Amino acid sequence: MDAIILCGGKGTRLSEETIKKPKPMVEIGGKPILWHIMKIYSYYGINRFILSLGYKGEQIKQYFYNYKITGADFSLKLNQEDDIEYLNRADEKHWEIIFVDTGEETLKGGRIKRVQKYINSDIFHLTYGDGVADIDLNKLVKFHNSHDGIGTVTAVRPPSRFGELNIDQENTILGLEEKSQMGKGLINGGFFVFNKKMLSYLTEDVDCDFEFGPLQEIVKDRQLKAYRHDGFWQCMDNVRERDYLDQQVRNNRAVWIKNGNKNGI
Repeated sequence: MDAIILCGGKGTRLSEETIKKPKPMVEIGGKPILWHIMKIYSYYGINRFILSLGYKGEQIKQYFYNYKITGADFSLKLNQEDDIEYLNRADEKHWEIIFVDTGEETLKGGRIKRVQKYINSDIFHLTYGDGVADIDLNKLVKFHNSHDGIGTVTAVRPPSRFGELNIDQENTILGLEEKSQMGKGLINGGFFVFNKKMLSYLTEDVDCDFEFGPLQEIVKDRQLKAYRHDGFWQCMDNVRERDYLDQQVRNNRAVWIKNGNKNGI
């Protein structure tokens, strides 16, 4: 299965970083969040990625074009014309990455439609370039295949902005809940699975959105199912969330990083 990752947004709420780089290249734990997302998919055997690029997309291209050299040890003899000898191999050697410039101002629906010709699989993954989760993608696909709808969206409980106080009847504090406590309502957590029929709802127009318009039409046609994910989920919309994810990695609490998927961190 292919995995489309939306990488074209400007990330204005992270402007201190995104003035210089695209949002998916903002680092957590020393690696771009895009790399973390791709590792989640790769862990489940999904190694063909279609990146819809926009704002400063050339930096994403450059990062992966130079990945073999920057991510490996190698030997180079300056007095000969020999090729570089690589001394180790990256775990990502099986990745195939399709880079598609979908326009700097194009909305998400237009971006998805513009990569249509590169989609090889009848069923494909789709996600945003700014969120991670400890989601079991095998179970997600199994759920999608269990119904006859066009698409499946992962429904998650957003992390609470603030911690909670546990107080007894005498106003004594019994405990402090961390900020990562999940809220009550369910929201769109990304990590979609779609049939190719979904693409008929989209156009290549710059102003073709995804959530507002096409996705609403799919819902109206009763063709979208929700896969409930009760585990960890976190997007990176602002500096506070970036710092939170960064600390999760640096303190070895990044639960989206699977045991067999830690190389490079």
